[in-house]
Amino acid sequence: MVKIIYKPFAIIAGILTKRLSRTLFKNVWAQIDDEPPPMPGTGQKGMVTLVGAQALEGAIMFGTAAWVNRTMARLFHHLVGAWPEKPAVDEDV
Repeated sequence: MVKIIYKPFAIIAGILTKRLSRTLFKNVWAQIDDEPPPMPGTGQKGMVTLVGAQALEGAIMFGTAAWVNRTMARLFHHLVGAWPEKPAVDEDV
């Protein structure tokens, strides 16, 4: 039941994540290179630059997603009084 109530929060989190991570990556890449980041299928730049740009973009995207998802979960917890997901159970014990 809680997951259904949380769905609008998750949709908003997804939209925010996409916009924030795209903006952050563009700003960070502008500090690294004056040209736009190379795309894998175009043959632009070298392999090191391509892989570095993709790794940077992925790190920014996943970091931003973690931050936005936690913020939305905390907001949901504050408003509803329950966390949207149950904590993982440690099976090693």
